[in-house]
Amino acid sequence: MKSIDVFNGDADGLCALHQLRMTEPRTAQLVTGVKRDIQLLSRIEGMHHAIVTVLDVSLDSNRQGLLALLTNQCRVFYADHHFAGDIPKNHNLEAHIDTHPETCTSLIVDRLINGKHRLWSIVGAFGDNLVQKARQKAKALTLATAQINQLQELGELLNYNGYGASIADLHFAPQILYEAVQPFENPFDFYHQSLMLKQLRTGFGSDMDKARKISPILETMVVRLFRLPAESWSRRISGVFINTKTHEKPSKAHALVVANTDGTDRISVRAPLNNKTGADALCRAFPTGGGRTGAAGVNALPPDCFQNFCKAFEKAYAV
Repeated sequence: MKSIDVFNGDADGLCALHQLRMTEPRTAQLVTGVKRDIQLLSRIEGMHHAIVTVLDVSLDSNRQGLLALLTNQCRVFYADHHFAGDIPKNHNLEAHIDTHPETCTSLIVDRLINGKHRLWSIVGAFGDNLVQKARQKAKALTLATAQINQLQELGELLNYNGYGASIADLHFAPQILYEAVQPFENPFDFYHQSLMLKQLRTGFGSDMDKARKISPILETMVVRLFRLPAESWSRRISGVFINTKTHEKPSKAHALVVANTDGTDRISVRAPLNNKTGADALCRAFPTGGGRTGAAGVNALPPDCFQNFCKAFEKAYAV
């Protein structure tokens, strides 16, 4: 029976799959893409009688593809932390959905495999901006501060590589980066030995230097909104940039706007770190919006909707 592994191209999706395949080795076709390429099941919905693993993409966004796979007698393992909506009841579906704002798919997989590869789950959590949670788990393993910082940098760099409008924006296609990670049971070995990681570190530093010069186009007592130029470096740095800004002012909600090549806007939203709620509901109110309570986005907001988004953003987090 053919096996297919479907995973989000960010740090969380990659680390979740890496943990799972170290625990349950399996040769599988890989299906992934840039972080915002979330309707991944549409690529394989014609598959019959396959074993399909789906990690870190919203069930609600992939409902049609999932139902097609189940109709075609595929066995589907699904782990995720995004908004799911109604979960289909089918004997061929094993779903592990947890939308709590302090978890991610890497941590869900960590629970399922009883912490066998916890260091990689911590990397995934750092990449998904669960910094406090990741540090708590790292300290429980009695790691030195320098080691914790290395895991954080690794997670952030893996996540940085997932952002872009297309694969052409990225330093490495997510599938290639995952295959580079596969031989490493210990993330510290990958951290010290990987030439890919060195390239990501250099690219990140260059992109972040440009982003630091950007000031907010809107700031109130409760929100900040930034706009980056419509360039490849902006699309690459967008995730780490908005996470960094959120940590600067944890009591405020943050949004980042980057123009798509078709004239629409790509928007990332982060709820306040001290109140991780409302981001998914805000973004789902607009076309192509979705995500989770603490972090969400709109893939392609029409230009004439931008002012409405700004008003809704302020209203969502008004005191």
